[in-house]
Amino acid sequence: MPTLDRHDAVFVLDLGDTENRFHPDWLTAVNSLLDEVEKGDEPRALVTTATGKIWSNGLDLEWLMEHSEQFTAYTTAVHALFARVLSLPVVTVAALQGHTFAAGAMLSLCHDLRVMRADRGYWCLPEADINIPFSVGMSALIQSRLTPQTAHEAMVTARRFGGIDAYGKQIVDEALPESEVRGRAIALAQQHASKAGPALQTIKTRMYASVLAALNAESGNAPDSALLGR
Repeated sequence: MPTLDRHDAVFVLDLGDTENRFHPDWLTAVNSLLDEVEKGDEPRALVTTATGKIWSNGLDLEWLMEHSEQFTAYTTAVHALFARVLSLPVVTVAALQGHTFAAGAMLSLCHDLRVMRADRGYWCLPEADINIPFSVGMSALIQSRLTPQTAHEAMVTARRFGGIDAYGKQIVDEALPESEVRGRAIALAQQHASKAGPALQTIKTRMYASVLAALNAESGNAPDSALLGR
């Protein structure tokens, strides 16, 4: 399960050491830890990382298929998490030490900055390969955070981007050896800790107003066959 640590002014949210899929209990835990990050008015920033080979593989489709009656509540919670991270009142850095797929890749895009392992691991939106369409809110998020060419390639071809390729396509801001990823992310976050507060949140909210509106409008209106993410 997710855990929260602190390095001076930087909160470090570790998503876990498994596939870190968005199980409802996992979503509840992440939101609870984000509550801790948000409260207070001192300088602070957030690094989101994980332990092991995977940063996040996205939605827990196995759970969702077993609880189809909860489809609306579940997908609403996922979109709400995206909106929350995108508009957090602190600078956020995703430290991608491993595979980052589907809704996990979308969650990484909600962060202000991304640092990825250069030598192994992939960033990928596999929805076209697994016949699952993106929701309107997800599409808006991806297209707001990637260049038009990269968004098209990632969404339509389901290409797997290694760290160097992801850096070249501006998906991530830096690609480094695995041993340096977390430390560099913390250093970047520390540089911007003084920016935390209502003004930063207002900047983000206005910058991504249309994306946030699309994410917040997602209330399970997609057909049950269009299970989102992987």
